[in-house]
Amino acid sequence: MTGLDLLHKDDFKVLQGKRVGLITNHTAIDHQKRHAADLLNEHIDLVALYAPEHGIRGQSEAGERIESGVDPVTGIPLYSLYGKTRKPTPDMLKGVEALVFDIQDIGTRFYTYISTLYHCMQAAAEQNIPFYILDRPNPISGAIVEGPVLDLEFQSFVGIHKIPLRHGMTVGELAQMFAGEGWIGSDSVVLTVIPVQNWKRDMFFDETGLPWVKPSPNIIDLQTALVYPGTGLLEGTNVSEGRGTMQPFRLFGAPWISAEQLQSHLEQFSLKGVTIQDTSFTPTSLPGMSTHPKYLDQPCSGIFLTVNEMSDWRAVDFGIHLLCSLRDLYPDSVKIKATWLNKLLGTNEITERIINGESANEIISSWSLELTAFMQKREPYLLYPPLGE
Repeated sequence: MTGLDLLHKDDFKVLQGKRVGLITNHTAIDHQKRHAADLLNEHIDLVALYAPEHGIRGQSEAGERIESGVDPVTGIPLYSLYGKTRKPTPDMLKGVEALVFDIQDIGTRFYTYISTLYHCMQAAAEQNIPFYILDRPNPISGAIVEGPVLDLEFQSFVGIHKIPLRHGMTVGELAQMFAGEGWIGSDSVVLTVIPVQNWKRDMFFDETGLPWVKPSPNIIDLQTALVYPGTGLLEGTNVSEGRGTMQPFRLFGAPWISAEQLQSHLEQFSLKGVTIQDTSFTPTSLPGMSTHPKYLDQPCSGIFLTVNEMSDWRAVDFGIHLLCSLRDLYPDSVKIKATWLNKLLGTNEITERIINGESANEIISSWSLELTAFMQKREPYLLYPPLGE
C-alpha cells in the first residue's frame, strides 16, 4: 500500500482542517487507479495543484514547457513547476497550510521529479509550510546503488544534489536526506513521510502488485526503467537512445554503427543479467513521445536490451561499458557532448576518463570510495528493510 492508500485508509486525518497544496502528476494513483488530486479534492480542502515535467496528467513530452492554469478535472488552480519557474513562489503558496508530494520516481538521479521535490521542500521551509510525502516504491529496487556521486559543481535540474546516479532510495527517504543533511538550505522544514506498507528494499516494481503507470512518455514499462540509468547517458552523445521508437532506451544505435560488431564487443565483457540483441530501427516522429528524435527517418543499426535477471543487472556499469565501446569501435563517428554528459554523470571526471581512453572497469572502480561513503551517509534516512528482515 502506497502512502496515498494509507492516507485514504486513515480518512485523510493529518490533512483535515488545512488548506492543502498538492505536487503531483498522473502517477499518483491508488490501488483502484484513482488520481490523488481527485481523491484529495473529495475529502479535504485542496486549494492548489503543482505540476512537474510532463504535466499533472502526464501528457507532455520531455522538456516541453508546462503552462499554469486550471486543472480541467477538479477546477483547482494549477501552477507549473516546469516553465518560468521550477520552485513554487510565495504567491503560488499564498494561503496554503500544508504541501503534499505524491509522484512516482524511477530511481535515477537525472530524472527530474526528485529535483522538483528538492525545490518544493526549499519553498516550504522558506514559507514555514509543513511538508508531507506520500511515499511510493523505488521501482528498480532500493538495494542496488550505482554510479558516481554528484559533484556540486555540476548541480543542475538533472542532478540536484550529492547522490549517486542510481540512488536506491524512495522519494520519502530522499526527502529525509535532503532535510537531515541540511541540503535544502538553512531553513528547516517540518517533514512527514507516510511510508509504503510492506515494501522491502530489494523488491522490484513487478513484485509490488501495484498498477504500473508510465512515469513519463518514454519510460513505458519496468524494463525501460531498469535500463534508463545506463542508456540514458546516450543523451550526452550523437547516438540515438531509441526516442522515436516504441522501445526507447532499450533500443539504441546510429546509422554508422555495425549492430553485430557492437553486440559482439559488448558480450565479451560478460555483463550479468541482460540479453544483448543486434537490431535495426528507424526513428520516427511520435506525438506525445518524441517528435524530433535523433536520426529522424534515418535507418539505424544497434542493440536491443532485455533485462532477464534484475538483481544481477547493473545499468550504470553497462552505460560506461557502452560509452567506452562506442569510443573504441567508432572513434571517427561517435561524438560526446561533454557539457551535457557531465550534467548527466554529475561530474566531468568520468567524461574525461572516457575521452582519454581509460577502460570501463577502471572508470567504474574510480567511484567506489565515494559510493561507499554515500551508503553510510544514507543509512539514517532509510525507511525500509531488506527482504526477509
